[in-house]
Amino acid sequence: MKVYLLKDVEKVGMAGEIVKVSDGYASNFLLPRKAAVQVTPENEQFYQSRIKRIENRKEVLSSQTSMLAEKIKSTTVTIKRKMHDNDKLYGSIAPGEIVDILAEKGISISKSQVQFDKSIKSKGTYEVIIKLSSRLQPHLTLKVVPE
Repeated sequence: MKVYLLKDVEKVGMAGEIVKVSDGYASNFLLPRKAAVQVTPENEQFYQSRIKRIENRKEVLSSQTSMLAEKIKSTTVTIKRKMHDNDKLYGSIAPGEIVDILAEKGISISKSQVQFDKSIKSKGTYEVIIKLSSRLQPHLTLKVVPE
């Protein structure tokens, strides 16, 4: 049975694709959960045109995301903090702080997109990963210096 996926289904396909699945899987799993719609010869043209529109949107979004990734790669963030005598911070650097600093520079991301290898608790230069998508993960240079 051919179905048009309304949601991403693991090991089947992404939303907006027409895929062929077994009749039982479609009628017992996909259709009741409203994850897919059956494609018939009458409505196939409608879903094909919908796929083209979705692909055009994805192209525009991917170009915007890649431009944002290039902007992030070329950005260096410096944070000034109070420190102990042995160059240790009193606290640690939080993802929210990096989001706020990037917002001042015109880069809009969320806290969940900021990923550290380990928590930042001392002065130095660090690589911070900004996860824009599963493929685009630019690295940002973060410098922690004493006040």
